[in-house]
Amino acid sequence: MLILRDLVKEFGGLRAVDGVSFTLREKTITGLIGPNGAGKTTLFNTIAGVHRPTSGSISFLGHSIGGLAPHRIFATGLVRTFQIPRPFAGMTVLENTMLVGSHQSGERFWNNWVARGTVRAEERASRERAREILDFVGLERLAGEFAKNLSGGQQKLLELARVMMAEPRLVLLDEPGAGVNPTLLATIMDKLRELNARGITFLIIEHNMDLIMTLCNPVLVMAQGRLLLEGPPETVRSDPRVLDAYLGGVAA
Repeated sequence: MLILRDLVKEFGGLRAVDGVSFTLREKTITGLIGPNGAGKTTLFNTIAGVHRPTSGSISFLGHSIGGLAPHRIFATGLVRTFQIPRPFAGMTVLENTMLVGSHQSGERFWNNWVARGTVRAEERASRERAREILDFVGLERLAGEFAKNLSGGQQKLLELARVMMAEPRLVLLDEPGAGVNPTLLATIMDKLRELNARGITFLIIEHNMDLIMTLCNPVLVMAQGRLLLEGPPETVRSDPRVLDAYLGGVAA
């Protein structure tokens, strides 16, 4: 589904991603772990189009996406979230979710005068779908609440709802468990499993090893910008190179 070949991203003299290659299979939940500064977020940003690759290639569903603008990559069905959710604080939970819907006639302002019936019908369908998604993630009762009033865990669920509204094929999740209490974390994990069962593929950056080892297979390990190891969670857990990476003595 996603193929990286010798991907490099440099910032001046710093090589943040150093020749990373891997293949992501469809309908999997893959974990991406590594110590702080390993290059994980830079890798995400390069895949998602925030950064242009210095060299190497990125292929998604058989098409090259390396260097495309983020909105064009988004349109292919590859969507990413961020470690710190940034919903529109002054908009409601429902409005934040509806905002993601694409190809709406009302996006062309003149249609609000010349095609009012179509715009209203699409708006109604978008609202109904958004409510269904909010019900799925457990936020339907908060649909009318301003996003700024949500807890950190609830904002992560809203982020997941907005991802679903985009109807993605592949989701890059950046630390979905960060700052989330255990109850909401269990809910997020359950929802990810359900979405994966529906056919959505996930690549997850996460420092919570319980989440990674419970939810993900395979697991990718990065250190110093390189891919150190790839394998099932039980193999990764016991590999001495992984322990060395987290303790600061990275194997060459």
